[in-house]
Amino acid sequence: MGLINLIELQLGQRFHMIKTKIGKQSRIHQGDIIKDIDYIENIIEVSGNIEISKVRFPLVFILTQDCDLAQDYKFRYGSGNKNNHDKFMFSVLVAPIYNADHLFEGKHLELLSQNMQAISKNKTPGKFIKNNENPRYHYLEFSQQIPIVPSIIDFKHYFSVTVDYLKGKKKKDFVCKVSELYREQITLRFSNFLSRIGLPD
Repeated sequence: MGLINLIELQLGQRFHMIKTKIGKQSRIHQGDIIKDIDYIENIIEVSGNIEISKVRFPLVFILTQDCDLAQDYKFRYGSGNKNNHDKFMFSVLVAPIYNADHLFEGKHLELLSQNMQAISKNKTPGKFIKNNENPRYHYLEFSQQIPIVPSIIDFKHYFSVTVDYLKGKKKKDFVCKVSELYREQITLRFSNFLSRIGLPD
């Protein structure tokens, strides 16, 4: 099962300690945190040459439901019927995890030449994010055993990556896995964000 460590997750005015597993398992799990994940932004042909533009995210959180990931692994790599591809997935949903201070300063995407809105972390908008009351973001604080500064998952920036690519990245770039109860809470917040209904201006 691997070494168990604790992450502090601030909800409301209280700190809740959530468990994460450091020891990695071979398959991809919902709640895995993996570093240095590439998003393919564009592929074009120029004068017979293929140019690939990609964005590398320092950390991502795996959003896809674990039952789907388990079935895909079983039939793709494990003991499942190799002639049955019904359980195969084309891709896995992930969301980037940003340094909280950089996000509050609006500088978390400055390497992409994108100026984001600054958010005062000591006023109401920032407090809403830190209390997980803003549906777009999920705020995380980590224990000293996890080498990650206070961070924020941005649900609006979710993207997909292929199963094979992510499996290869997990072998060398796995950081930790959020325990089952709390990973479900994060994924539920993501689904609520996607299902919100926009109102006319």
